[in-house]
Amino acid sequence: MNRCFILLMILFACRFTASAQDLTGIWRGHFVSGNESKLLDSLGIQDKYKFEVQIGQDDKAFQGITYSYKTTIFYGKASCIGTINKQTKKVLLQETKIVEVKSSTGGACIMTCFLQYSKVGNDEFMEGKYTGISISDSSFCGTGTVFLRKVPNSDFYKEPFLVEKEKKNGIAKAAPKKPATPATPSTAQKTPPAKLPAKPKAPTASLPKKSDELKPINEDSLKTIIGKINTDIPVPKVISSRKNEIVRTITTSAKEIYIKIYDNGTIDNDTVSVFVDNKLVLSKQRLTEKALTIKLNLDANADEHELVMVAENLGEIPPNTSLMVVTAGDQTYEVRITSTEQKNAVVLFKYDH
Repeated sequence: MNRCFILLMILFACRFTASAQDLTGIWRGHFVSGNESKLLDSLGIQDKYKFEVQIGQDDKAFQGITYSYKTTIFYGKASCIGTINKQTKKVLLQETKIVEVKSSTGGACIMTCFLQYSKVGNDEFMEGKYTGISISDSSFCGTGTVFLRKVPNSDFYKEPFLVEKEKKNGIAKAAPKKPATPATPSTAQKTPPAKLPAKPKAPTASLPKKSDELKPINEDSLKTIIGKINTDIPVPKVISSRKNEIVRTITTSAKEIYIKIYDNGTIDNDTVSVFVDNKLVLSKQRLTEKALTIKLNLDANADEHELVMVAENLGEIPPNTSLMVVTAGDQTYEVRITSTEQKNAVVLFKYDH
């Protein structure tokens, strides 16, 4: 009896330990340069770079993809590998190769992160430090701190390796039904950006001005003001003939939505058109560090409003990438968008009565 009880307890403990340390999934947070953070904090400057890691774990080892990004200043994507010690719960994460990078400051580094896994209730965290090495000359980029929390959704799109891993683990969500018409957006996806900048610097003139970033917009400066939804507008050919992918759904109780659209990273002559509920509101506009602005009035009688971003070209550095900053009441959302000549990006706005 005692022997059976002990064996059951050991098996239970092993299963619990393994599940508690399964890193497979999406982790999001930030990193801060340790070299400059104190100085910048004293000047009231925010030096956080957003950081997302997608991981597929097999036993003690894992592979993954990292995203590092900060408004229009920097966007990077890198592949990574790592290991976890299931006894100490220490995690080693090493970026191995830059996949994509766009930077207004120049230079990029790859990171090695030394993290500690922890779980509080249902929340899982990884925290620790990183070191950076320049990809151009292998010089030291500095050190800093990293904070990550496990989250259900990506700011970009779920990588194929993670989708397959979740299917094997039996935790993938059921796929949505295919749309009945070409005009209906397909499953949510979003294409990403690129990698860690060489020593984050204090904001330069290339940054969007504070006054042009998140403050309320002067209505006289708005490019377009959208009224109530018109269900009689036919679907434009550029929407019906391309694949449409939902990159973000925003639910809000605010009746007025302010949207600003920038080039994401290097200004490379990306040109876009924007439709709201099949109505053209921006036509062949070039993306720069200066925002294109839209005001959207949500219709309480409509379930949702659909904004479609259409790439008119791929710019000098394909694909066509943009940063959309959405202000809804006291909430602000950043949406990174990638569109091509075959695929439009869709953002849905739902009015919460």
